[in-house]
Amino acid sequence: MIFLAGFKHFKYTWSQVLLCLVLAAQALPMVGYAEEITPERNLLVVEVIDPFVELKTGPGRGYPVFFVVRRGEQILLLKQKTGWIKVETREGHHGWVTREQLAKTLALDGTAVEFVDVTREGYHDRRWEVSVLAGQFASATSLTLSGAYLFTDNISMEMQATQVLGDFSESQLVNIGITHQPWPLWRWSPYFGLGIGKVRILPKATLVKEKKRLEDAVHVGIGLRYYLGGRFFGRFEYRESSFFTERDDNEEAEEWKIGLGVFF
Repeated sequence: MIFLAGFKHFKYTWSQVLLCLVLAAQALPMVGYAEEITPERNLLVVEVIDPFVELKTGPGRGYPVFFVVRRGEQILLLKQKTGWIKVETREGHHGWVTREQLAKTLALDGTAVEFVDVTREGYHDRRWEVSVLAGQFASATSLTLSGAYLFTDNISMEMQATQVLGDFSESQLVNIGITHQPWPLWRWSPYFGLGIGKVRILPKATLVKEKKRLEDAVHVGIGLRYYLGGRFFGRFEYRESSFFTERDDNEEAEEWKIGLGVFF
């Protein structure tokens, strides 16, 4: 199976995957409303109204100021990142400015510029999600990377890749399923899901030499989402999985996990 073959290299730590997730969310482009858009680059040009605006080398209070834009000069707005806006001056300088400094800026036609924050309305209109979760699979530690696409406000398709680290074996799971969220407008919103997948079991036993196994799997689950703010949400999930083995009896396992997600 193609997905499972690629998944065998999935051994990132929680901190590495979570850091990538947060950085990806913060790098999303700025959304702005105004009348005047530069046609060649489709970016917004505004005029500075305050006596001056300070440009910093990075999006944070600790970065130094390296350039000052005076009242009446124009700047190009490039993107937004956690309350900071990256701008370009007519001289070609690129720097970061706080949202507060641009609160009184005007578009070229004299209209005020409105910067739109990501709100719960944006959360309800989302179409893509990426999540990182950690928890327990049977009695072993598990780490899961998940991606989902929402067909409607209630129905989504989700794919998960999970690494399970046990005392006597390691397991690698890949599954795909359908999730139903009955009340998507609630801040605390429950959901239900079911799906199918594959599991690869890699024994660690040294006294008894067991073979590696590749089994089919099905699962049902229930979970809870909580909108945190911005582009982030938290989630808790409980699953029951069944594995179809070559033995007389199928194997079953319970799983719970908690994690952080970002939406687009």
